[in-house]
Amino acid sequence: MNDRLPGEIVTVGGDRLHVVSDGTGSPPLLLSAGLGGAWFDWIPVVRLLRDERRTIAFDRPGLGGSPPVRHTGTLRAEADRLAALARWAGAPVTVVAHSFAGFHAEAFARLHPDLVAGMVLVDPSAEPGTPRFAGPLTRLAPLARLAGTVADVSGFARLAGPTVHGVAMRMMSARGNVAPPEFVRAVCTRGHVLGALLAEDTTYRRMAADLLTLRRHRAFPDIPLCVITALGDVRGTGEKWRRTHAVLAALSPRGRQVVLPDVGHLVQVDRPDVVAQAVRDL
Repeated sequence: MNDRLPGEIVTVGGDRLHVVSDGTGSPPLLLSAGLGGAWFDWIPVVRLLRDERRTIAFDRPGLGGSPPVRHTGTLRAEADRLAALARWAGAPVTVVAHSFAGFHAEAFARLHPDLVAGMVLVDPSAEPGTPRFAGPLTRLAPLARLAGTVADVSGFARLAGPTVHGVAMRMMSARGNVAPPEFVRAVCTRGHVLGALLAEDTTYRRMAADLLTLRRHRAFPDIPLCVITALGDVRGTGEKWRRTHAVLAALSPRGRQVVLPDVGHLVQVDRPDVVAQAVRDL
């Protein structure tokens, strides 16, 4: 394990994952970052909840501090990974998932309802209809990982990785980068992280399509559910996005929606207090 990163590498569900735990209290919180994200995306939320709950932020394979893998992720594999982490942490768990990870969290709840105590979806990805080109794009995942290898061998990741991350954070968040610089350098200078991010992007449409299929076969459990909707960076389609998330909140009879008109997509960075309060309200 890189001594510049906190946490530990654990083997769960056949994968070696970087996991950072903090605090005490039950049920544990399992924090899942959005597409290409890392455990440090949750630092502001963890600071608010560490005295109340045990928080467990993890990195999917190839991201953050987790070693890379060669296989392409599937919705079922991501749901089973959450299940393995839940058992490791001490199920049932409360899942807090951002953006793309909302697909994984919903599938986890449908496939492993006995392992989930509640759920907060933070501006989750949502596709009411089957996306086009779902299958063909997934086949590009090996090329995406190859791009990461090229970025590593060429030195691009070491030279530009942290800068690119900082620019992206300033574009997407009012607060910018909240992670300590040494964590960002340790992660963003690894070429395979870029490859894993791009590979995840190729699976987005396939996972969205698979989730629509899963909804027809597995019911969503009767659990406390909060869907946080961010409208601050949605131009012209805000009402449609709000309604789409309202449908997600209605998956559970104990579901509710929190709408943030002036907050962007990275809610956990700009308004961690809202995420923390949603957890408490469950």
